[in-house]
Amino acid sequence: MAKPASLKVVEVCRVAPTPETTTSDAASETSLPLTFFDLLWVRFPPVERLFFYEFPHPPSSFFDSLLPKLKNSLSRTLHHFLPLAGNVIWPPHSSKPFIHYVSGDGVSLTIAESDADFNHLSGSDFSEAEESRRLVPHLVVSDEKAAVMSLQITLFPNSGFSVGIATHHATMDGKSSTLFMKSWAYVCSNLEESSSLSSIPANLKPSFDRSVMIDPSVIADRFANFWLKQGGPDNRSLISWDLNKTDQGELIRGTFELLPSNIQKLKKSAESKLNKKVHLSTFAVTCAHVWNCLVKAEQTKREKVLFIFSVDCRSRLDPPIPSSYFGNCIGAAKAEAETKNMLGDDGFMFALEAIIEALKRLENEAILSVAETWISDMETFGLTETYRTFSTAGSPRFEVYSNDFGWGRPKKVEIVSIDKTGAFALSESRNGDGGIEIGLVLKKSQMEDFSALFVKGLSALSSCS
Repeated sequence: MAKPASLKVVEVCRVAPTPETTTSDAASETSLPLTFFDLLWVRFPPVERLFFYEFPHPPSSFFDSLLPKLKNSLSRTLHHFLPLAGNVIWPPHSSKPFIHYVSGDGVSLTIAESDADFNHLSGSDFSEAEESRRLVPHLVVSDEKAAVMSLQITLFPNSGFSVGIATHHATMDGKSSTLFMKSWAYVCSNLEESSSLSSIPANLKPSFDRSVMIDPSVIADRFANFWLKQGGPDNRSLISWDLNKTDQGELIRGTFELLPSNIQKLKKSAESKLNKKVHLSTFAVTCAHVWNCLVKAEQTKREKVLFIFSVDCRSRLDPPIPSSYFGNCIGAAKAEAETKNMLGDDGFMFALEAIIEALKRLENEAILSVAETWISDMETFGLTETYRTFSTAGSPRFEVYSNDFGWGRPKKVEIVSIDKTGAFALSESRNGDGGIEIGLVLKKSQMEDFSALFVKGLSALSSCS
């Protein structure tokens, strides 16, 4: 049996925002309220992402050159993302939790060194789920406060390094955390060209303006009251729910890809079977294929299956809010199907039609009119024995493979936290060819079954080319 890879922690430090040299100092104290979009996620597990970068150089190059640049640029970037250096708190005098930053706060940064096989972890082969988990940082959370973000940089000597990020879900969605990573990468890759903290493109500057988030029905209060009653009364604990109690040692992490040709065949096959003219998006056919394969691989016993997916609401609000708005601004759409239909030969079409109907409802409903039901839906679908719920994380629109810190694009990006949530992850293909990358964490037998179904479903479309 191969010797387990070792991980050595070299340093744990706190990186504070760099004060602006042209003004007196960074803010000494500031607070940022959580909106109803944020409060939905108060006790959900942290969102964890991992970026792998090739760096075939000796450790001395990493510690003498690369690491100082990453630290320097991180401090400079935090100047624009001040709340990320703070904590979520829920003091007795406040009806809702909020983000609080005081001078001296900073982001926890762990520096580690691993003798694991970099090429194996950054490739597409199956790996044990816990191998990636060791590369993401621990987000410190207690009853009284929770860190907004933590980071870990791990060196694989003479091969590469990884950047792991853990974020509190109540403080930002995937689009916002990606905005931070892109900003950090930009600052790092341009350190030599500019010494000014303000030299960051307008499209990478976050907007923390909460006045754009209109809440006429006071949904935020209802969400906060819901959390107060969980394990309450008046339970202000910020400890996260444990959504997946499966032993990490039983889980396998896998990466799959739909090529552009696969996507076109899925669309063409679906168009030939639909009785109506419908625009078929890449997202819809991708999720339908994955959802169908998951149901069959698991041989779900529950009567119905539910697929919940997130939708960016920034452009859907009335009036729309800036694309650079930082926080959570995602709504939930629900696709529902009978399990027996999904297990049949036409499972893909039943899945696709359910997703099409969910997207249609989304277009016809005002976000605020359905937001009030999100908490009750979470209780209903999470506790009932009728439904088996599936979900997705990430988005191909985030363009995570564009994050270049100055040493090249990532070799691989994965959402590690799907081992806690059970979701499947989506991103654009690392090849930049218009394909879609899918990340999964399943038990070994289920992963093998899913893999066979995934390939078989695509092979059956060969006649549609």
